[in-house]
Amino acid sequence: MNAPATVSGILAIDPAVLARARAASARAGRTLVDELEGETGLEPRQLVRALAAPFGLVVAETADMLAYAPAFDLLPLAQALARRCVLLRSPSRELIGVVADPFDLDLQTWLGARAGASARAPLQTRLALAADIQAYLSKHEESARAVDTLTPGVADGKREGKTTAVLSFASVNEAASPAVRLVNSTLYDALKAGASDIHLESTALGLAVKYRIDGVLDHATSVNGIEVAEQVISRLKVLAELDISERRIPQDGSFRVESNQREIDLRVSIMPSIHGEDAVIRILDKRAMIEAYGALTLEALGFDAPSLATLRGLAQEAYGMLLVTGPTGSGKTTTLYAALTEINNGREKIITIEDPVEYQLPGILQIPVNEKKGLTFAKGLRSILRHDPDKIMVGEIRDRETAEIAVQSALTGHLVLTTVHANNVFDVFGRFTHMGIDPYAFVSALNGIWAQRLVRTNCPHCALAYRPDDAELASVNLARADVGHFEFKQGKGCGDCRGTGYKGRRSIAEILTLNDEIRELIVDKKPIRQIKAAAHANGTRSLRLAALDLVQRGLTTIAEIKRVTLHA
Repeated sequence: MNAPATVSGILAIDPAVLARARAASARAGRTLVDELEGETGLEPRQLVRALAAPFGLVVAETADMLAYAPAFDLLPLAQALARRCVLLRSPSRELIGVVADPFDLDLQTWLGARAGASARAPLQTRLALAADIQAYLSKHEESARAVDTLTPGVADGKREGKTTAVLSFASVNEAASPAVRLVNSTLYDALKAGASDIHLESTALGLAVKYRIDGVLDHATSVNGIEVAEQVISRLKVLAELDISERRIPQDGSFRVESNQREIDLRVSIMPSIHGEDAVIRILDKRAMIEAYGALTLEALGFDAPSLATLRGLAQEAYGMLLVTGPTGSGKTTTLYAALTEINNGREKIITIEDPVEYQLPGILQIPVNEKKGLTFAKGLRSILRHDPDKIMVGEIRDRETAEIAVQSALTGHLVLTTVHANNVFDVFGRFTHMGIDPYAFVSALNGIWAQRLVRTNCPHCALAYRPDDAELASVNLARADVGHFEFKQGKGCGDCRGTGYKGRRSIAEILTLNDEIRELIVDKKPIRQIKAAAHANGTRSLRLAALDLVQRGLTTIAEIKRVTLHA
């Protein structure tokens, strides 16, 4: 069938297409926009605007809806999710109903009835994509459940079962205890949002809940009540098998949950504070990496072609050491996993020692650190050397003993891939000097240093061109004359990006490959500025310059690269 050029044409000229799409959506439980997209091949946002026009409806995106408060007291969250609609309350207390299908008059009538006598004026109806409505509800889902949890009389009287074994929307609501429901709902929401960490911070009034998503801490909700905050922390201690009576010293533990038919490990850190105790839950989702990147390859991580070629060359060396550096959460381990996956040809023995093993690599022997049982990085690495390895990955170099064994391993014919915490490639030398490692042995073993960061990228659905002012350009050492070829873009926030303007992350790298000149400068303990000059002459590009390349192509913003990199 030849698709009409515009949806306006469909509505005015070919009602048969519209009727067919409406019937198909009703049968399949899909939205009208989904069916029309298949019929016409047009973008969903084009379709929703065209559908709204004949009815005189305003189109609402997630960012527009976030400007209003949800009226969950009139339309509970569960019903909003089930009916794919939402009731909003404006600052002037007017009620706004948002729907995904302008032809669903029954739903609009039902929304009007839910508003009832509470509405100061007739209910305003707006049209939005189902995805935008879902994103808005997801943003408020945790807050709504926290309010329900603390409302007297909402407990359904069911006996508490093993609600933390399997996390789902239904299981969250089955827990009778407010603390259990709040913990479960927080975990459920964080997993659905793709958070890497959950922060539960005790305050003078109760508890603040924050998620770290794409490396940025985002406030999720606040719960009033000091007693509730204490119960939530105690619940976490029970799950992690910690001492619930001890509130004066830090404690660490772990537990496991099941979500979407997969097991997810959670690490818990409890820390005493002036208002009680704070908790941080690290989410270790072994399958999330594959789901995020598809196949675990270096191309999937988003490096530019020159960086990718250099990394591949370093990872394919016969022996020596490759150091990957960067702060926590910068993707160091993921990069090493991708490199190991590519070089694993089945003809060499590859062994890793990690804390923890974040993803299981087929055909590779992976050893988890267990310090309680005496298996540290250093002891494990000594044992690995007796296991006839060809290539070794050490999760992290934390102390002198591990560093010395890793250097000796690289000098005796093994390829060693490892990580160390440092701000850039040049800070690594000071780190190893501080550990007391002989500079000559270190640079003899070292093939290269790879520093990386993860930069949030603009949401492709809501990114628009913008013009930064002179002050913003100056903050990254740019002048107006330097940016004539730049394609500046910035996300405004939509349902696809949860209103942040960013969706996904890309890796940027600063790479130092060692040559004889740089080795001599390091052994002679020359000033770092001389080592930097030699490195830049050898092709090393700073993290800031690598990030600016993404800004130039409209993939990220100046604000984002300032957040993750230092001045060039």
